[in-house]
Order: sequence, then structure tokens, then C-alpha cells
Amino acid sequence: MLIGYAQKIKVLTDSAKTSLRGLSVVNDNIIWASGSKGKVARSTDGGNKFEWFTIKGYEQRDFRDIEAFDANTALIMAVDSPAVILKTKDGGKSWSEVFHDDRKGMFLDAMSFDDHGNGMVVGDPIDSRLFIAATADHGDKWLALRSEDNEYTAGDGEAFFAASGTNVYIAGSKYKPFICFVTGGTDSRLFINGSPAGLNVIHGNGSQGANSVAVDPTMKKIVIVGGDFSNDSLSKNNIEIFTVDGERLLQAPVQTPPHGYRSCVAFLTTNVLITCGTTGVDVSMDGGLNWNLISNESYNVCAKAKKGGVVFLAGKDGRIAKVVQ
Repeated sequence: MLIGYAQKIKVLTDSAKTSLRGLSVVNDNIIWASGSKGKVARSTDGGNKFEWFTIKGYEQRDFRDIEAFDANTALIMAVDSPAVILKTKDGGKSWSEVFHDDRKGMFLDAMSFDDHGNGMVVGDPIDSRLFIAATADHGDKWLALRSEDNEYTAGDGEAFFAASGTNVYIAGSKYKPFICFVTGGTDSRLFINGSPAGLNVIHGNGSQGANSVAVDPTMKKIVIVGGDFSNDSLSKNNIEIFTVDGERLLQAPVQTPPHGYRSCVAFLTTNVLITCGTTGVDVSMDGGLNWNLISNESYNVCAKAKKGGVVFLAGKDGRIAKVVQ
């Protein structure tokens, strides 16, 4: 667990020819990652050794997100041409399609699951409406929101980013889920249980906007990061923080922002966060108000173990790392 700024990032593997954007950490020992060229990685010993898979028949696909439930069960998401979700139940030895959509314009961006097997996948707009599909059985079956029932209208040029699989978040009880997601592009918005709110994160063109949303364990604070990936050293308007007070959404002032474009953010405790992007890795010890750069290395995604305290990162060149004291 991060308890100060004296952290180091230990690279565990960096020899695979793939760009990793999907990362799911079940516990301190079980880590899954997914990326380009049909690659998936799995470790069951805390990252000491990784087993690599190239998914047969999908060797040229880019698996931008992954959701793992245990050492044997995981879902991977390929973004387009066609958009598919695959599932394994035998530790990655075999995979089956559980979602397939080859409509023109389909582009999946991210998945999220709660603790009860309820999940969502979001995608770029189809017929001017954000694509949304849901599952209630750990991804075995998916149901897309029909156009006539879809109230999530997107502005011209507004969409999602498939940067880290973390721009959608679902949690809460089995019967009262909490759902939020963020968009980017010409406009950048935060949706909470269906209600949209405009963001001040830099936006206006296709490389700008919110990339990732994280909700603290008490469900009282929301942190959003992004920026402009075509100008990734820019720190202006790359983060927003909201506190949830009843039905009100209150904005908190950021004093020292992350150091450049950031594609992923994650809560480690109610006050400690980590964020990463192409220009490095930052940590915050005060709920996101101030950020300290701990590495200049490029990473696409970061995640804390769902059941545990270890923090992992993944990025280009098949690089997977963990944060150590």
C-alpha cells in the first residue's frame, strides 16, 4: 500500500510485443492484462512469473480491456471490426465469444463489474446515442440498450476513450447499483446514474477529454483524469474532483495537478490515489488535491488489487510493473 512518496516502480515483465491497456487485479497474487496483437497475460504468484496467451483467431485484435473474477475466469474486450467480448473459464487456455456486434461504427471502450456479477460495457455512439450493453451473469450473456430506450444522446464528436478500460464504473448493492461514466472529444461529461454534468477537463477535439473515473471506497468522492494525448505534457485541466453530498455534486479545487495527460486513475484508500499516463506516474496522499510524480515511465493503466493492497501498472512493450516501497 502507498503510504508516502518514497515509492519505486518495479518492472516485472517488458519483453512482449504488445501494448497493454487492460489490467485486472483479483488479489495480491492473481493479475491479468490484455493488449494488442491478441495478447493476454496472467500471473498467479504476484507477478513473479507471467503466462502469455495469443488468442487463436484473434491474433490481430486489440483487447483494450479485461475483467477477471479469479485465476480461471476472465473477459476480454476487442474494440471493433467486429466488436467482441471473449470469456475464458479455464485460465486462458480456451476462449468463447459472449458478445459480437459487426455493425458499422461499433467501437467498444471499457467494461466494469460490481461484486455481484452485474456489468456494463460502453462504446462510441451509434446513431448519435452512446452504446451501452449490460450483463447480470458475469458476462455470459449481454443485452444492448435499444435505440428507442437509449436516452444517452451524444453530441457531434463526443465519444469515449479506450485508453485504460476505466471510464465506466459500476458498484453498489445488488438491487441499487451506482453507475457512472465519462465522455470526451468535442464535449466531456460525467454521467451519474443517468444524469449528465459538464466537465471542465480540457475538451474540444478528438484527442482531448476525460479518460478515466474512480470512485472512493466510501462512495463519497469521484476523481476524473484525462487531458490531451496529442499534447501529453500539458497539465492544465487534466483532472477534476467531485464530492457527493446527498444528491449534490460539489467540486473540489486541485492545487497541484498530475504531470501531464493521464489515462487512468485509481483509489488505493479514501485519500491515497495513483494515476498514470504516457508521461509518467503520480500519487496523491490528500484525496487528489496535490500530486507528486514518482516515475517518468509511460504506463496506460494502473490498478489496486480488488482483495488486497498491491498496486500494478501496465503499458507499452508488454510492460507490467508493481509499486514497491
